[in-house]
Amino acid sequence: MNSRLYVGNLAPNVSEAELRALFSRAGAVTAVELMLDPASGQSRGYAFVTMATPELAAAALNAFHSYELGGRYITVTEARPPQQAKGLISEGFETAGSFRAGGQQHKSRKPSRYPQRRRGRRP
Repeated sequence: MNSRLYVGNLAPNVSEAELRALFSRAGAVTAVELMLDPASGQSRGYAFVTMATPELAAAALNAFHSYELGGRYITVTEARPPQQAKGLISEGFETAGSFRAGGQQHKSRKPSRYPQRRRGRRP
């Protein structure tokens, strides 16, 4: 198990000091990171707590998952490593062969059932 824990469903008034005091009951806490909104400076409702050893992290997870703090029941899980952001265009889209230069359609495409409308008056 990882020694870093994710703590979610935090009340807006919970501070890093309160989290450190709570988790220090299970053992030595090395770091507490309360995530804040950069625009308003208020809590985003989750934090990361790093315990000294993976065994202490497991004990804290068992002790404090669904624990009431600040009027809410917090969730404590093992923190996952951060994922790299995926590109919007580079992944998931097939671009080769789908467009032709000069506005020509792909040969396998069927003609439309509806003829194009002509501009102007009807004869």
